[in-house]
Amino acid sequence: MTGKRLPMTNESAPLTAIERRKKSRKRLPPWFKTYLPTGDAQIAFNDVRGSVSEHGLNTVCQEAQCPNIHDCWGRGTATFMVAGEQCTRACRFCAVGTVKVPPPLDVDEPEKLAEAVDLMGVTHAVITCVNRDELPDGGADHYRACLEAVHTRRPDVGLEFLCSDLDGNLDALSTLLDGLELRVFAHNVECVPRLDSVVRDHRASFQQSLEILKEAKRLRPDILTKSSIMVGVGETDEEVVGAMRLLREVDVDLLTIGQYLAPSPSHLTVDRFPEPEVFVKWDEKARELGFKAVACGPLVRSSYRAGLLYEEAKGGPVTLTYGESCISETL
Repeated sequence: MTGKRLPMTNESAPLTAIERRKKSRKRLPPWFKTYLPTGDAQIAFNDVRGSVSEHGLNTVCQEAQCPNIHDCWGRGTATFMVAGEQCTRACRFCAVGTVKVPPPLDVDEPEKLAEAVDLMGVTHAVITCVNRDELPDGGADHYRACLEAVHTRRPDVGLEFLCSDLDGNLDALSTLLDGLELRVFAHNVECVPRLDSVVRDHRASFQQSLEILKEAKRLRPDILTKSSIMVGVGETDEEVVGAMRLLREVDVDLLTIGQYLAPSPSHLTVDRFPEPEVFVKWDEKARELGFKAVACGPLVRSSYRAGLLYEEAKGGPVTLTYGESCISETL
Protein backbone atom coordinates (compact mmCIF):
# COMPACT_ATOMS: atom_id res chain seq x y z
CA MET A 1 0.00 0.00 0.00
CA THR A 2 1.36 3.36 -0.97
CA GLY A 3 0.38 6.78 0.25
CA LYS A 4 0.93 10.34 -0.87
CA ARG A 5 4.38 11.71 -0.18
CA LEU A 6 4.40 14.81 1.99
CA PRO A 7 6.22 17.81 0.57
CA MET A 8 9.73 18.13 1.92
CA THR A 9 10.55 21.13 4.05
CA ASN A 10 13.93 22.74 4.19
CA GLU A 11 14.37 23.49 7.86
CA SER A 12 17.90 24.66 7.27
CA ALA A 13 16.91 27.37 4.78
CA PRO A 14 18.63 30.62 5.76
CA LEU A 15 16.49 33.30 7.41
CA THR A 16 15.96 36.62 5.69
CA ALA A 17 17.25 39.78 7.34
CA ILE A 18 13.73 40.69 8.51
CA GLU A 19 13.15 37.17 9.87
CA ARG A 20 16.40 37.40 11.81
CA ARG A 21 15.34 40.73 13.28
CA LYS A 22 11.95 39.33 14.26
CA LYS A 23 13.59 36.36 15.94
CA SER A 24 16.04 38.52 17.88
CA ARG A 25 13.56 41.25 18.75
CA LYS A 26 13.79 42.18 22.43
CA ARG A 27 10.73 41.89 24.66
CA LEU A 28 9.50 45.08 26.28
CA PRO A 29 10.67 45.36 29.89
CA PRO A 30 8.09 45.37 32.71
CA TRP A 31 8.30 49.14 33.27
CA PHE A 32 6.99 49.86 29.75
CA LYS A 33 3.49 50.69 30.92
CA THR A 34 1.43 53.86 31.22
CA TYR A 35 -1.58 55.25 33.08
CA LEU A 36 -5.04 56.02 31.75
CA PRO A 37 -6.19 59.56 32.60
CA THR A 38 -8.67 60.16 35.41
CA GLY A 39 -10.79 63.09 36.61
CA ASP A 40 -10.42 66.35 34.70
CA ALA A 41 -7.74 64.82 32.44
CA GLN A 42 -10.17 62.06 31.39
CA ILE A 43 -12.86 64.66 30.63
CA ALA A 44 -10.41 66.72 28.57
CA PHE A 45 -9.24 63.62 26.68
CA ASN A 46 -12.83 62.61 25.91
CA ASP A 47 -13.61 66.12 24.64
CA VAL A 48 -10.62 66.12 22.29
CA ARG A 49 -11.31 62.57 21.10
CA GLY A 50 -14.94 63.46 20.46
CA SER A 51 -13.94 66.45 18.33
CA VAL A 52 -11.45 64.36 16.36
CA SER A 53 -14.08 61.68 15.68
CA GLU A 54 -16.91 64.08 14.89
CA HIS A 55 -14.91 66.11 12.39
CA GLY A 56 -12.79 63.31 10.92
CA LEU A 57 -9.51 64.95 11.94
CA ASN A 58 -6.05 63.33 11.76
CA THR A 59 -3.16 63.79 14.15
CA VAL A 60 0.31 62.34 14.51
CA CYS A 61 -0.81 61.18 17.95
CA GLN A 62 -3.22 58.69 16.38
CA GLU A 63 -1.31 57.74 13.24
CA ALA A 64 1.89 57.01 15.17
CA GLN A 65 -0.10 55.07 17.79
CA CYS A 66 1.68 57.10 20.45
CA PRO A 67 1.48 55.52 23.93
CA ASN A 68 1.09 58.99 25.44
CA ILE A 69 -2.03 60.03 23.53
CA HIS A 70 -4.25 59.89 26.64
CA ASP A 71 -1.73 61.85 28.67
CA CYS A 72 -1.12 64.61 26.13
CA TRP A 73 -4.71 65.06 24.94
CA GLY A 74 -5.81 65.07 28.56
CA ARG A 75 -3.43 67.99 29.12
CA GLY A 76 -4.44 69.97 26.04
CA THR A 77 -1.54 69.09 23.71
CA ALA A 78 -1.75 67.50 20.25
CA THR A 79 0.70 67.04 17.37
CA PHE A 80 0.04 67.59 13.66
CA MET A 81 2.27 66.85 10.67
CA VAL A 82 2.34 69.08 7.58
CA ALA A 83 3.88 68.94 4.10
CA GLY A 84 2.64 65.46 3.28
CA GLU A 85 3.12 61.93 4.52
CA GLN A 86 6.24 61.04 2.52
CA CYS A 87 9.75 62.16 3.38
CA THR A 88 12.81 62.67 1.18
CA ARG A 89 15.03 61.16 3.90
CA ALA A 90 15.44 57.50 4.80
CA CYS A 91 16.36 57.50 8.49
CA ARG A 92 16.58 53.96 9.84
CA PHE A 93 14.42 54.59 12.90
CA CYS A 94 11.46 56.32 11.27
CA ALA A 95 8.16 54.83 10.07
CA VAL A 96 7.39 57.66 7.63
CA GLY A 97 7.55 56.57 3.98
CA THR A 98 10.45 57.69 1.78
CA VAL A 99 10.34 59.02 -1.78
CA LYS A 100 12.74 61.12 -3.86
CA VAL A 101 10.06 63.51 -5.09
CA PRO A 102 6.97 63.74 -2.85
CA PRO A 103 3.62 65.05 -4.17
CA PRO A 104 3.31 68.85 -4.44
CA LEU A 105 2.49 70.79 -1.30
CA ASP A 106 -1.21 71.31 -0.57
CA VAL A 107 -1.87 75.05 -0.86
CA ASP A 108 -5.00 74.62 1.25
CA GLU A 109 -3.14 72.89 4.07
CA PRO A 110 -2.61 75.99 6.22
CA GLU A 111 -6.34 76.63 6.49
CA LYS A 112 -7.12 72.94 6.96
CA LEU A 113 -4.58 72.78 9.78
CA ALA A 114 -5.96 75.90 11.44
CA GLU A 115 -9.46 74.43 11.31
CA ALA A 116 -8.28 71.14 12.82
CA VAL A 117 -6.50 72.88 15.71
CA ASP A 118 -9.54 75.05 16.32
CA LEU A 119 -12.00 72.14 16.30
CA MET A 120 -9.87 70.01 18.61
CA GLY A 121 -9.85 72.69 21.26
CA VAL A 122 -6.24 72.16 22.36
CA THR A 123 -4.23 74.78 24.21
CA HIS A 124 -0.78 73.85 22.85
CA ALA A 125 -0.27 72.57 19.30
CA VAL A 126 2.92 70.95 18.09
CA ILE A 127 3.32 71.24 14.33
CA THR A 128 5.89 68.91 12.78
CA CYS A 129 6.89 68.16 9.21
CA VAL A 130 8.61 65.72 6.90
CA ASN A 131 11.86 66.60 5.15
CA ARG A 132 11.28 68.22 1.75
CA ASP A 133 14.82 68.33 0.35
CA GLU A 134 13.50 68.68 -3.20
CA LEU A 135 12.25 72.20 -2.41
CA PRO A 136 14.75 75.10 -2.60
CA ASP A 137 13.77 76.34 0.86
CA GLY A 138 13.17 72.90 2.36
CA GLY A 139 9.49 73.82 2.76
CA ALA A 140 10.11 76.82 5.04
CA ASP A 141 7.59 79.14 3.35
CA HIS A 142 4.88 76.50 3.60
CA TYR A 143 5.65 75.79 7.25
CA ARG A 144 5.41 79.49 8.02
CA ALA A 145 2.07 79.74 6.22
CA CYS A 146 0.73 76.83 8.29
CA LEU A 147 1.84 78.35 11.59
CA GLU A 148 0.51 81.79 10.68
CA ALA A 149 -2.87 80.36 9.71
CA VAL A 150 -3.22 78.62 13.07
CA HIS A 151 -2.22 81.74 14.99
CA THR A 152 -4.64 83.90 13.01
CA ARG A 153 -7.55 81.57 13.75
CA ARG A 154 -6.59 80.68 17.32
CA PRO A 155 -4.18 83.27 18.75
CA ASP A 156 -4.75 81.79 22.21
CA VAL A 157 -3.18 78.44 21.27
CA GLY A 158 0.52 78.09 22.04
CA LEU A 159 2.53 77.01 19.01
CA GLU A 160 5.57 74.75 18.89
CA PHE A 161 7.24 73.89 15.59
CA LEU A 162 9.28 70.68 15.31
CA CYS A 163 11.29 71.53 12.22
CA SER A 164 13.45 69.57 9.80
CA ASP A 165 17.06 70.68 9.33
CA LEU A 166 15.98 72.47 6.11
CA ASP A 167 19.00 70.79 4.50
CA GLY A 168 21.16 73.28 6.39
CA ASN A 169 19.61 76.31 4.65
CA LEU A 170 20.05 79.08 7.23
CA ASP A 171 18.52 81.72 4.95
CA ALA A 172 15.33 79.64 4.77
CA LEU A 173 15.39 79.36 8.57
CA SER A 174 15.65 83.14 8.84
CA THR A 175 12.65 83.59 6.55
CA LEU A 176 10.68 81.06 8.56
CA LEU A 177 11.33 82.63 11.95
CA ASP A 178 11.27 86.34 11.09
CA GLY A 179 8.51 87.84 13.25
CA LEU A 180 6.72 84.49 13.59
CA GLU A 181 4.44 84.00 16.60
CA LEU A 182 5.97 80.91 18.19
CA ARG A 183 6.60 79.58 21.70
CA VAL A 184 9.08 76.82 20.91
CA PHE A 185 11.34 76.02 17.96
CA ALA A 186 12.28 72.35 18.11
CA HIS A 187 14.67 70.27 16.06
CA ASN A 188 15.77 66.79 17.08
CA VAL A 189 19.37 65.60 17.00
CA GLU A 190 17.86 62.08 17.41
CA CYS A 191 21.02 60.26 18.56
CA VAL A 192 24.56 60.82 19.81
CA PRO A 193 27.06 62.08 17.18
CA ARG A 194 28.88 58.77 16.75
CA LEU A 195 25.70 57.05 15.57
CA ASP A 196 24.65 59.53 12.87
CA SER A 197 25.58 57.14 10.06
CA VAL A 198 23.81 54.23 11.76
CA VAL A 199 20.56 55.96 12.72
CA ARG A 200 19.98 58.92 10.41
CA ASP A 201 19.89 59.59 6.68
CA HIS A 202 23.27 60.46 5.15
CA ARG A 203 22.09 64.06 4.61
CA ALA A 204 21.54 64.56 8.35
CA SER A 205 24.17 65.01 11.02
CA PHE A 206 24.44 66.03 14.66
CA GLN A 207 26.61 68.98 13.62
CA GLN A 208 24.11 70.26 11.06
CA SER A 209 21.34 69.93 13.62
CA LEU A 210 23.39 71.92 16.12
CA GLU A 211 23.89 74.67 13.54
CA ILE A 212 20.13 74.90 12.96
CA LEU A 213 19.43 75.12 16.69
CA LYS A 214 22.23 77.64 17.25
CA GLU A 215 21.03 79.87 14.42
CA ALA A 216 17.42 79.67 15.58
CA LYS A 217 18.48 80.94 19.00
CA ARG A 218 20.58 83.71 17.44
CA LEU A 219 17.72 84.81 15.20
CA ARG A 220 15.05 84.62 17.87
CA PRO A 221 16.46 84.67 21.40
CA ASP A 222 12.90 85.24 22.64
CA ILE A 223 11.82 81.76 21.49
CA LEU A 224 12.67 78.63 23.48
CA THR A 225 14.67 76.03 21.56
CA LYS A 226 14.23 72.31 22.09
CA SER A 227 15.74 68.99 21.03
CA SER A 228 15.31 65.27 21.66
CA ILE A 229 17.58 62.25 21.99
CA MET A 230 16.55 58.60 21.46
CA VAL A 231 18.32 55.95 23.47
CA GLY A 232 18.58 52.25 22.79
CA VAL A 233 20.26 52.62 19.39
CA GLY A 234 23.82 51.75 20.43
CA GLU A 235 24.94 54.70 22.56
CA THR A 236 26.61 54.63 25.97
CA ASP A 237 25.40 56.50 29.04
CA GLU A 238 28.45 58.76 28.81
CA GLU A 239 27.72 59.62 25.17
CA VAL A 240 24.21 60.75 26.13
CA VAL A 241 25.69 63.17 28.64
CA GLY A 242 28.16 64.33 26.00
CA ALA A 243 25.31 65.03 23.58
CA MET A 244 23.55 67.03 26.29
CA ARG A 245 26.64 69.18 26.75
CA LEU A 246 26.82 69.89 23.02
CA LEU A 247 23.17 70.98 23.02
CA ARG A 248 23.74 73.32 25.94
CA GLU A 249 26.74 74.83 24.16
CA VAL A 250 24.29 76.17 21.53
CA ASP A 251 21.88 77.29 24.28
CA VAL A 252 19.11 74.73 23.74
CA ASP A 253 16.52 75.32 26.47
CA LEU A 254 14.33 72.20 26.52
CA LEU A 255 15.32 68.55 26.33
CA THR A 256 13.49 65.24 26.03
CA ILE A 257 15.11 61.80 26.20
CA GLY A 258 13.13 58.65 25.45
CA GLN A 259 13.44 55.00 24.52
CA TYR A 260 13.66 54.05 20.84
CA LEU A 261 11.18 51.39 19.70
CA ALA A 262 11.50 49.84 16.24
CA PRO A 263 8.38 50.58 14.14
CA SER A 264 8.82 47.27 12.30
CA PRO A 265 11.33 44.40 11.95
CA SER A 266 12.80 46.12 8.89
CA HIS A 267 13.86 49.16 10.92
CA LEU A 268 16.89 49.62 13.15
CA THR A 269 16.77 47.09 15.98
CA VAL A 270 16.64 48.12 19.63
CA ASP A 271 20.07 47.80 21.23
CA ARG A 272 19.04 48.10 24.90
CA PHE A 273 16.37 49.25 27.34
CA PRO A 274 17.95 51.55 29.95
CA GLU A 275 16.19 51.16 33.30
CA PRO A 276 14.06 54.06 34.63
CA GLU A 277 16.76 54.91 37.19
CA VAL A 278 19.16 55.67 34.32
CA PHE A 279 16.66 58.16 32.89
CA VAL A 280 16.46 59.79 36.31
CA LYS A 281 20.25 60.25 36.33
CA TRP A 282 20.09 61.82 32.85
CA ASP A 283 17.29 64.09 34.03
CA GLU A 284 19.38 65.25 36.99
CA LYS A 285 22.43 65.82 34.79
CA ALA A 286 20.41 67.77 32.22
CA ARG A 287 19.14 70.12 34.91
CA GLU A 288 22.65 70.47 36.30
CA LEU A 289 23.84 71.48 32.82
CA GLY A 290 21.24 74.25 32.68
CA PHE A 291 18.30 73.04 30.61
CA LYS A 292 15.23 75.04 31.61
CA ALA A 293 12.87 72.06 31.38
CA VAL A 294 13.48 68.35 30.95
CA ALA A 295 11.44 65.19 30.31
CA CYS A 296 13.39 61.91 30.54
CA GLY A 297 11.70 58.53 30.65
CA PRO A 298 11.16 55.29 28.73
CA LEU A 299 7.90 56.47 27.13
CA VAL A 300 8.92 60.09 26.55
CA ARG A 301 8.72 61.34 22.95
CA SER A 302 9.85 64.67 21.53
CA SER A 303 6.36 66.18 21.85
CA TYR A 304 5.57 64.56 25.22
CA ARG A 305 3.65 66.96 27.47
CA ALA A 306 4.93 69.75 25.24
CA GLY A 307 2.69 72.40 26.75
CA LEU A 308 3.76 71.48 30.28
CA LEU A 309 7.43 71.48 29.29
CA TYR A 310 6.99 75.04 28.03
CA GLU A 311 5.25 76.02 31.27
CA GLU A 312 8.04 74.43 33.32
CA ALA A 313 10.61 76.51 31.45
CA LYS A 314 8.58 79.58 32.38
CA GLY A 315 8.63 78.70 36.08
CA GLY A 316 5.87 76.09 36.29
CA PRO A 317 6.03 72.69 38.02
CA VAL A 318 8.33 69.89 36.89
CA THR A 319 6.90 68.12 33.83
CA LEU A 320 7.87 64.54 34.69
CA THR A 321 8.66 63.09 38.11
CA TYR A 322 10.66 60.02 39.07
CA GLY A 323 7.51 58.12 40.02
CA GLU A 324 5.98 58.72 36.60
CA SER A 325 9.09 57.44 34.85
CA CYS A 326 8.67 54.12 36.69
CA ILE A 327 5.02 53.62 35.74
CA SER A 328 3.32 50.40 36.78
CA GLU A 329 -0.26 50.49 35.52
CA THR A 330 -1.14 48.86 32.18
CA LEU A 331 -2.66 51.00 29.44
